Amino acid sequence: MVSSSNHHTFAARIFSDVAGDITIIVDGEPFLLHKFPLVQRSGKIRKLVAEVKDSDLSKLELLNIPAGPQTFELAMKFCYGMNFQITTANVAQLRCVAEFLEMTEDYREENLIARTEVYLDDVVLQSLEHSVEVLTACESLIPMAEDVSLVDRCVEAIAMNASKEQLVSGLSRLECDHPSTELKSGCLDWWIDDLSVLRIDFYDRVIRAMGRAGVRPHSITMSLMHYARSSLKGIEKSQLWSSAKTKPSPETRENDQRLVLETLVGLLPAEKSSSIPLGYLFGMLRIAMMVDATLSCRFELERRISLRLETVSLDDLLIPSIQVGDSLFDIDTVHRILVNFLQQIEEEENGYESDVLGSPCHGSLLKVGSLIESYLAEVAPDPYLSLQKFSAMIEILPDYSRVIDDGLYRAIDVYLKAHPMLTEHESKKLCKFIDCQKLSQEACNHAAQNDRLPLQMTVRVLYFEQLRLKNAVSGSSGDAFFISSGIPSAPMSPRDNYASLRRENRELKSEISRMRVRLSELEKEQMFMKEGLMHKSGITRTLFTSISRGFGRIGTSNGQAAGKKQKPCRKSRGSEGKTGRSRRCSASS
Repeated sequence: MVSSSNHHTFAARIFSDVAGDITIIVDGEPFLLHKFPLVQRSGKIRKLVAEVKDSDLSKLELLNIPAGPQTFELAMKFCYGMNFQITTANVAQLRCVAEFLEMTEDYREENLIARTEVYLDDVVLQSLEHSVEVLTACESLIPMAEDVSLVDRCVEAIAMNASKEQLVSGLSRLECDHPSTELKSGCLDWWIDDLSVLRIDFYDRVIRAMGRAGVRPHSITMSLMHYARSSLKGIEKSQLWSSAKTKPSPETRENDQRLVLETLVGLLPAEKSSSIPLGYLFGMLRIAMMVDATLSCRFELERRISLRLETVSLDDLLIPSIQVGDSLFDIDTVHRILVNFLQQIEEEENGYESDVLGSPCHGSLLKVGSLIESYLAEVAPDPYLSLQKFSAMIEILPDYSRVIDDGLYRAIDVYLKAHPMLTEHESKKLCKFIDCQKLSQEACNHAAQNDRLPLQMTVRVLYFEQLRLKNAVSGSSGDAFFISSGIPSAPMSPRDNYASLRRENRELKSEISRMRVRLSELEKEQMFMKEGLMHKSGITRTLFTSISRGFGRIGTSNGQAAGKKQKPCRKSRGSEGKTGRSRRCSASS
């Protein structure tokens, strides 16, 4: 840089015998120069000198010059005819400074604007890497870089070069189809790292240009994921479980992260079958909650997740809540995802009854039903989970989304255990969601001895269990299948169907065996009861006979009564038991 400390050296290189006649100040840095070589190349300096009537103009200050003193020094060297190299590191700055100084062909052939344009066309725009480097340099040159269309040309060059690589390099495509993960990753990611250094507004324009140029959606998705990982480092997963449940401080560049996230969500490919990992979508959703992204951004992520809800894992659904005083998990978000899924099912079916066997969406619905049961059992121990939210999650799913209700019973039982302060009415309302006919034998046995259940629920369980046993003993096959297994499940393969029949047959045999044992016990008890009744009947008849004979002898004399009185006592001692004898004697004395 030529400043006040070394301007004599800079001027002496060109005109050693001519002292500088003008000082130009750029960002506080003075440059002692000569008017003659400057006005020959720069239209701006020529106009400024001409506007001053005083020919002795010795100082000139240039305001708002792009790229600063260093690039201005290179432009001055060009005016003096000094050699220097144009590179990808300085071409953007030189192009903007040349535009500011109006170094066009109108003043001199092969001026600085023309020289930089040649380098841009021949070198920079022919390479994706060079275009990214120059585009990155344009970030500090706005708005001049926009005015000279440098940003637009770099964006289009990046997209076109990526498209060329994709379409022309047949060998690279074949190598990318190799089963090796490392090789495939290397083929797909060769330009992704370069794009991650771009500012988000430039990156947005590049990705949209790639979409117009026909770059694969999968490649775009991989770039989006890499950009998110490198740009959203400030929010780690551990912060989502912070005990304070507070939003990030301003020091974490929350506004920048919100802008990055909302832009990346808007760039996601529109295809339903796009290869966007669910883990990435859930991660973006968690960050959207932390940075307080717009509702439209959050709803878009929830909608995309709902399209593939049947493949979601339980851990993904356990989204921590950031609301102070709320439950530990974000139940509302999962509820909205579930609502979107059911709406999608309804739209695809177009009125087709999903509970009919063979429905194309019935399998997905059964998977989601099982997933939600597991989710409810996982969040049920939360003491801050309200009954309203818990019930809403159960109520939203149709009955035919569950083959059996064991999972639902387990979730409700866990909730009742964690919330002992529920009233009898609230417990009854919650247990109404359980279909006792769709409980397995094990669940029924547990429910029948569960003190946490309302009495009405226990009675229902015992009733259907008795009905189940009755049908099993009588050999009824019409209702027994539905009572033991709930609604018919989806079509199974012959092997699975045979295994299921054998399992049900073993269960029925076991129930019949238990019923036979119970019947034999009842028969023994009935026999003992009959013997006891017969024994008590004989004692009663003897007692009445003794009383009647005693009353018949009351009117006779004492001597005769005494004589007759001892005789029946002796008679009874031989024919009746000890108990009968004592009672007859006491009655006649």
